Amino acid sequence: MTNLLKGRVALITGGGSGIGKAVVKRFVGEGAKVCVLEFSEARVKSLEEQFGENVIGIQGDVCKYEDNQRAVNTALERWGQLDTFVGNAGLFDGRVALKDMPITAIDQAFDELFNVNVKGVLFGIKASVDELTKSPNGTVVLTSSIAAFHAGGGGPLYSASKHATLGLIRQLAHEFAPDVRVNGVAPGVTATDLTSLSSLEGFRSTGTPGESPKKRNPLNLTPDPEHHAGAYVFLASNMSKTLTGTVLPSDGGMDVRGLRYQD
Repeated sequence: MTNLLKGRVALITGGGSGIGKAVVKRFVGEGAKVCVLEFSEARVKSLEEQFGENVIGIQGDVCKYEDNQRAVNTALERWGQLDTFVGNAGLFDGRVALKDMPITAIDQAFDELFNVNVKGVLFGIKASVDELTKSPNGTVVLTSSIAAFHAGGGGPLYSASKHATLGLIRQLAHEFAPDVRVNGVAPGVTATDLTSLSSLEGFRSTGTPGESPKKRNPLNLTPDPEHHAGAYVFLASNMSKTLTGTVLPSDGGMDVRGLRYQD
């Protein structure tokens, strides 16, 4: 590790598993102190046991503004500052196609997913931005997705939510300049336990027929969460001082895969 984040304090949502936990680990390794807003109480305890005084966990719901504010206040009480907000908490729609969603499920599924993937991000940033503006290193890093750029990365609900994330990155980069930089990371298909919508359980996934994750990208890589963490460090650090409104693809080169024909 290179201590790129030494002396920094970060708030990370959904940091108890998957990509979020990998980012927590990497931030701590780079010298940061981290407050994690996590829905699972068991994961909060596990984080604190693993990282000790470098991490404080807050059990809460990103869909509730008061929980986001409580996380910010906790970081300030513990370390006196906040330099980076990482909006990572998210839900997945299981790639259920619109034609396979009964009309009775769409309303609940939409609210369930957009409350976390979009409103939860807005609440987290809103709660953090005043403190980020005070920091000379204020940054926001959001977890986008390959689904914001390529069809098939999710179903219509997930893809729409990640397009919304892309819009937030660009709009807020404009609004917060020059005080706070706002960027994102767009992971490709990754081996995580991303939670699917309870409202769409049992409905058919569109899937990605005939291809394993490894075969979907030119690097022939099935990413683990740790593969993406360096991009978050880069965007939170001064190494990316000229970047705002940018989304870094961490997808094994999907944009250069070209056309593939099957016999």
